[in-house]
Amino acid sequence: MGMKSRAAALFLLSLLTFGSSMPGQAGAAAEDSRFDALKRFSQVLDIVERYYVKETPRPDLVNGALKGMLESLDPHSTVLSKEEFKDMQENTSGEFFGIGVEITMENNQLTVVTPIEDTPADKAGMKSGDVILAVGGKPTMEMTLQEAVSHIRGPKGSEIVLTILHRNAKDPVDLRMKRDAIPLVSVKSRELEPGYYWIRLTRFSERTTQELLDALETAKRKGPIKGIVLDLRNNPGGLLDQAVSVSDVFLSKGVIVSMRGRQEETAREFTAKAQATDVNAPLVVLVNAGSASASEIVAGALGDQKRALLVGERTFGKGSVQNIIPLSDGSGLKLTVALYYTPSGRSIQAEGIMPDLEIPFEMPKEPATPLSSLRMLREQDLNKHLEKTDGDKKGKSKPKAEKPAAPGEPLPDAKEFLERDNQLRMGLQFVKSLPKIQAIH
Repeated sequence: MGMKSRAAALFLLSLLTFGSSMPGQAGAAAEDSRFDALKRFSQVLDIVERYYVKETPRPDLVNGALKGMLESLDPHSTVLSKEEFKDMQENTSGEFFGIGVEITMENNQLTVVTPIEDTPADKAGMKSGDVILAVGGKPTMEMTLQEAVSHIRGPKGSEIVLTILHRNAKDPVDLRMKRDAIPLVSVKSRELEPGYYWIRLTRFSERTTQELLDALETAKRKGPIKGIVLDLRNNPGGLLDQAVSVSDVFLSKGVIVSMRGRQEETAREFTAKAQATDVNAPLVVLVNAGSASASEIVAGALGDQKRALLVGERTFGKGSVQNIIPLSDGSGLKLTVALYYTPSGRSIQAEGIMPDLEIPFEMPKEPATPLSSLRMLREQDLNKHLEKTDGDKKGKSKPKAEKPAAPGEPLPDAKEFLERDNQLRMGLQFVKSLPKIQAIH
């Protein structure tokens, strides 16, 4: 073995042989197998360096090999460069400049999971399931997911053109947008009828629970809360701890979610605790195919514990847990380490959560809302998605003076809002009926 090959083998060995060694014959066999794999990699690296038509720096070859290794596992595991690792941290704190769209790789195609509400992508008409063919004229087939993210982001106010193939469309279109700050304000709220509130969570970032509590406190100051429609539609997920703490706002006891992986340290169970901030008002949760990951944790917890009625469409089905692991050089790994399970023991991986009442979204006759789409992308559509395991059990205008609403009637500024969203209308009807249903049972 040449000096270069031996150095590469030692380099990879230092990356891969972490943790305690296995004693005995089984441990020795495992080490032999690992060394054989590294030897094979080293041989390939040596051949590529010697004979590939273009001279390629060794770090580029090694980084490409590591990316290929991680990305062969599932759609969510990958290697992060220093810049990508920093971007990943910005996704859950502060703000960044871009167009506001959650994307994934599906069959080597850059595919939209969901646009973030009220962002340039949303306003330009991007939908779940759209394929991004090019970014600024550069084909995305030649990009990794993180490279595509880097190309899409840029200075505030700078222009970007995305070539998009809408789902079920024959011809691509160019969408021209201006990058803007994508603030991670994740909670919106509105009073629909006196005492009945719509609360929308757009994602789960560092301040989501606090923003939710602030919205609830504002509502309480106006009078007793009679019911809440918690809207998780098109919420792509985010931080696990925020999903747990949001669930805990509406639960006083019982399991919220559990995690199980290959290693004992990944096994965890999160439970609800009684708190002064707990909200006991009747609750309906709206979900759809854009509700993923942390959204499904909340929906699963509230649904399994019979705390809320789930309304809408089957969720995305991302039931896996990723850890962001920093590496010594400032880069990192995003690695799937566990699957999560709802309180009843169900894994929703690639299957999603079926609502109690399945109500498809009806596209309004007037301009489409952010929720209108044809068929939305789900986890099971992604290449190499993980299967369930055998352990499963189952523009601003001046505000108008509001007139008091008659009992049972929407507030004036909520009427049009409700008219254009049939799922929200039904959610409001159901949350008003829940006290009667609970009294019967």
